[in-house]
Amino acid sequence: ILDTDRLAGLQRAAEEVSVHELIADYIVRLVMATREPDQYRLPDLRGVIDIGASPRATLGLAAAARALALLSGRDYVLPDDVRAVARDVMSHRLVLTFDALADGVDAADVIAQILTAVPPPRVVWNHSAAAVTTA
Repeated sequence: ILDTDRLAGLQRAAEEVSVHELIADYIVRLVMATREPDQYRLPDLRGVIDIGASPRATLGLAAAARALALLSGRDYVLPDDVRAVARDVMSHRLVLTFDALADGVDAADVIAQILTAVPPPRVVWNHSAAAVTTA
């Protein structure tokens, strides 16, 4: 059980977790794919998503990825952290079309399609630290 001081300390620690600019760009691309699916080779989602995730979703995705990295004992976010939290963070931020809902389309499945289509940056390990490069 956490007391409020410990919880506040963990929140501050999570804010200090590093998000490389290529990871931040990946987060933006994931969110943008919900708003402009054609640009991410997802034309089938045009008739599925009525309203995509707002820019605030990028903040939520980054915060959740930071928290997961911290819980994993790291002071930096990996693409896998972003991918692991994307469904939980983004699913409720999508408004699906009536037709999609009538067809039983689930927002989590839409996010899964986006995660498949939008490539993450590649992480390259060296002896001193992880480096993130473009895919």
